[in-house]
Amino acid sequence: MKVIHSPLKLKNFLELQKKKGVRIGFVPTMGYLHKGHLSLVRKAKKENKIVVVSIFVNPLQFGPKEDFSRYPRNFARDSALLKKEKVDVIFKPSAKDLYPDDFQTAVSITRLSRPLCGRTRPTHFGGVCTVVLKLLNCVMPDVMYLGQKDYQQFRVVQQMVKDLHFPVKVAMAPIIREKDGLAMSSRNVYLSKTERHEAAFLNQALREGKKQVSAGQRNVSKIKSAMRRVLNRTSQGRLEYLEIVNADTLEPVVKLTNRSRVLMALAVTFGKTRLIDNLLVRTH
Repeated sequence: MKVIHSPLKLKNFLELQKKKGVRIGFVPTMGYLHKGHLSLVRKAKKENKIVVVSIFVNPLQFGPKEDFSRYPRNFARDSALLKKEKVDVIFKPSAKDLYPDDFQTAVSITRLSRPLCGRTRPTHFGGVCTVVLKLLNCVMPDVMYLGQKDYQQFRVVQQMVKDLHFPVKVAMAPIIREKDGLAMSSRNVYLSKTERHEAAFLNQALREGKKQVSAGQRNVSKIKSAMRRVLNRTSQGRLEYLEIVNADTLEPVVKLTNRSRVLMALAVTFGKTRLIDNLLVRTH
């Protein structure tokens, strides 16, 4: 397994592989890996000859009062996990490598970045798009793998790739959950014992929403009320949003119709730890 820090060295190495006709899979991460990340790695390994995993905590996607400085980092642990998965290359650039002193260019996306997380994190998706485009230019993969937990991020990146005619397929893998249903996240380590117990209500609320739909409920307001009743059982969490939106446009839905494909999404903060979760639901 190679660990490469320099974008130029990575490009030179991978260009040689591409000349041989080798298929390349790419998994971008911010490190502190968990089973969700590793599920993406395994999918990439299954479908490609070479797999590149990037580890970079991207400062551009954190707001001024967010947790950039305390975001968990443990490269030795991450490296051991990736070696066990037989990853070919870890790309670990520094902030200086990607954002030198004279760096002036940013990528933005309009409609998809505004709802859901974009309401309280207005600069977040611009930071995501900028770093992902830079990483794609370094790796030039055939397929990039993202997780459904960050569904809005998936849609934003998918749209950027389409709009800019970038020659890569963006693949999405399902959410990996703990036994009690909590979506796996690097930030889960911040939770106290009580917060960790109550964090399971996020998934329970989503499942209640799906249950309402399965029972024939089509009024979105009533579905959301049932979901809020579940979330109200938490004493520690502060609800930032609970939305039911079109899965493609992320625009709010008022009433479900036959063959609707919607995203039920929510964000809840426990102390200083912000958790997100979602569920894709299709009506029949």
